[in-house]
Amino acid sequence: QLQLVESGGTLVQPGGSLRLSCAVSGFALTHYAIGWFRQAPGKEREGVSCINYNGLTVYADSVKGRFTISRDNAKSTVYLQMSNLKPDDTAVYYCAKDAARWRLCGRPQSEYDAWGQGTQVTVSS
Repeated sequence: QLQLVESGGTLVQPGGSLRLSCAVSGFALTHYAIGWFRQAPGKEREGVSCINYNGLTVYADSVKGRFTISRDNAKSTVYLQMSNLKPDDTAVYYCAKDAARWRLCGRPQSEYDAWGQGTQVTVSS
């Protein structure tokens, strides 16, 4: 059964760090791009970062230098390490799987066919 499950979201102070996890099952992690997305209250969902099938990574300008995406193939888990967090990073964070194998990151959200349930990250003092 194809499944993505996010975890790690919590309340953190500005300037703090947090690591989100996306545990996947039902497909080969090394065959698909996995993206992290977020949706803040009253805003559209936006792409944050992506790691494609061969490990290449991309980041939104708003998180470059602060967030790092990585993958543990043995654990079938994709991580999003977030540092120097800002109140604007407050959102529900989702991971999602590209619908097709062997593609690079940069696809629109409509081309991701499986999504996790989301995990809430709140950055506040």
